[in-house]
Amino acid sequence: MKSSPSARSWIAAGVRHELLMRSLPALRHEMAGPVSLLRMTLLMLKRHAGASPVDGAACLQRVDQASDQLALLVDSVRALRDWELATSDEGLARGELVRQCAGLMRAAFDLNGLSLEVDERLDVADESEPRWPDGAALRYLLLGALGHLHDQSDQPVLVRIVPGDEAHLVRVCVMPKPEHREEAELMPHRAPRSLAIDAVCLQSLADDLGRTITIGRDEVVLSLKAG
Repeated sequence: MKSSPSARSWIAAGVRHELLMRSLPALRHEMAGPVSLLRMTLLMLKRHAGASPVDGAACLQRVDQASDQLALLVDSVRALRDWELATSDEGLARGELVRQCAGLMRAAFDLNGLSLEVDERLDVADESEPRWPDGAALRYLLLGALGHLHDQSDQPVLVRIVPGDEAHLVRVCVMPKPEHREEAELMPHRAPRSLAIDAVCLQSLADDLGRTITIGRDEVVLSLKAG
């Protein structure tokens, strides 16, 4: 039985919250790095400024470093706005979307004995790639597909993100890792999720975001086109 539109929206909201919680460790790491470097740079600047005589060149170098690290921190803070489902944005290219989502989820996969691999055709920046609107929605959709396959896999597997047959399609598939069968016995116990992303949850998310998605047993194919 199909769920009502209101029920789908509630489910989709829960899935988005769960995906944000799973991505927070990577987001915190991206923000903590520039903060630590900035603190160290300011400490060195203080030492240079207090020296006698003052080394002007060294002070200027530290100021430039602090400026660069502050810019990285500002970019990280601004990136948090992308998690809001804005009504309009610059969109994302397919490769950019894949690289961003893989970076956010790779640590979670590694901790649970799963491998995450990006096809080389998607792992290289290409300025000629078309950009697809609603980048925040697309990120949630691809993260949802990764989360779904992550939650369905109770054995060590390889999850690959590959281009679909058309420019607007992304395929995420699961393949066994027969060369590492012994990993099954050593696979760490997974902490319980507040929400397991099953097929119903993933489909509700796609419907709420206005995207087409095909969910198979070992793969998910999603369309970046709206409608």
